[in-house]
Amino acid sequence: MANPCLDCGACCAFFRASFYWAESDQATVGGVPVELTEKLTDFRLVMKGTNCPSPRCISLMGLIGERVHCNIYEKRASICRDFQPAWLNGEPNERCDRARAQWGLPALLPE
Repeated sequence: MANPCLDCGACCAFFRASFYWAESDQATVGGVPVELTEKLTDFRLVMKGTNCPSPRCISLMGLIGERVHCNIYEKRASICRDFQPAWLNGEPNERCDRARAQWGLPALLPE
């Protein structure tokens, strides 16, 4: 099965991507590059571009709904690693559906 995320990217341009600061490369070798983040709180960072009314993660490359990729895929934060497309492993994801709808993309359907 093809990865639907490679043709989507809606979640990266809809949600704020915040995570514990120790996931950054300031504390973890191979972590999220800190220069791509902003301080959210004393303990949390946020990916640049996602803490605003019209979010788009600084690391999202490509055209939403056509072809996208994460520029730091191997170093992405747990919030990104844990986000699953709807119906992966047979489970719905309302957040995926909501992000896709915002970008005019149809909801993913179970196989």
